[in-house]
Amino acid sequence: MILSKLPRKLLCLTAAVCLTTAAIADHHGAAHESSIKMIDSNNFGIDQSEIQSIREQMQAAVDGGFVSGNILLVGNSDGVGVLETVGTQGPNQTTEMNEQTLFRIYSMTKPIVSVATMSMVEDGLIAIEDPVSKYIPEFANMKVIDEETGDITPAKNEMTVQDLLTHESGLIYGIFDPQSDLGRQYFGAGSLRFDITALELAQNLAALPLRFEPGTKWHYSRSTDVLGAVIEVAAGKPLDALLKERIFDPLGMDETTFYVDSSKADRIANPIHGEMDDPLNVRPMLSGGGGLHSTTEDYVRFAQMLFNGGQYNGERIISEATLDAMNQKFIGDEVNRDAFFFGPTGDWGLGFHLQPIPGADNDGPFNFGWQGVGGTVFIVDPVNDFFMLYMAQVRGGPRGAPMDLTLSQRAVYEAMLD
Repeated sequence: MILSKLPRKLLCLTAAVCLTTAAIADHHGAAHESSIKMIDSNNFGIDQSEIQSIREQMQAAVDGGFVSGNILLVGNSDGVGVLETVGTQGPNQTTEMNEQTLFRIYSMTKPIVSVATMSMVEDGLIAIEDPVSKYIPEFANMKVIDEETGDITPAKNEMTVQDLLTHESGLIYGIFDPQSDLGRQYFGAGSLRFDITALELAQNLAALPLRFEPGTKWHYSRSTDVLGAVIEVAAGKPLDALLKERIFDPLGMDETTFYVDSSKADRIANPIHGEMDDPLNVRPMLSGGGGLHSTTEDYVRFAQMLFNGGQYNGERIISEATLDAMNQKFIGDEVNRDAFFFGPTGDWGLGFHLQPIPGADNDGPFNFGWQGVGGTVFIVDPVNDFFMLYMAQVRGGPRGAPMDLTLSQRAVYEAMLD
């Protein structure tokens, strides 16, 4: 690898990763110990009256028919200071929602796959400057479609692993763009199918034109689904086995899986609005972009690992230098951000959002994390010494909920920083 020929932001990452190598510790099969150790909420500057206010908003979301139940958790390396659970696991259900309720976490899968990818970078199994075609040959000689004229021309830039991590690949999500010609082509390529593998989906998408030149624009997309297929090829094993080896076993995340065993059916959260896939229905698709199910208690382990700079309970997943590199601003000023969810605010790293914390400008400091379309979110804020999760199960439905994945973040910051 010739560092002088790499782009500046890639050079910075590569140098950071080369400085240190993280070893993945073996999971020794120890008995499951809860990741939730309760401590006083005042450690976070949140008193009981503020917790009560948050809980009232959560209850109002249930009473108003926006969700059946929801969970909010705030923690740091010392423990969990806020854990509020309100409502039931689903409509017409009596089981109360709790930290062992299983959720479809959808795009909260993406950061897990991104971290697994970077652990493979550390181990020399893959490089972020690698062309995607090195692992999936169908991505060689891609074409780009002009959004206005429909003209299709050869791509000038080659799609890289970095482009997949940053959503600058030229891929899209057909479900978010169903009226466009390219969006309809995605449906025809099987972008909503579960009876094909992630590699087969990636190969199908490679036959379609890109929305834009790789590396020139941010557009939320099937990038992490393709990334999942790429690291399967690079590792020589399926994505579920790869994540188990590199993330789940070391962290003790024994409840985080692509599909849920039937013995756990009574713990699955169900939406009050919108249709969601049945987690018990095992199929070939292992979606790196949105296929995982998890519990609040399990995902705390992943969030706390990130909060602790890449390690949890003595198990190092990635080096602190790698994690810092993942939280660089990768959109920057030179990349078109017309399609960026947050407009001119914030940025994107290698698998995480970067949002300015209250009082900060767009140069940071940032919190980082991501959300799921089913109503879940997590953020990690090292500056204010906390991470948080909000878990609900809803897709669509009426707008104006008194608590949701966005308002939960605001409520925690307001309570903590007032």
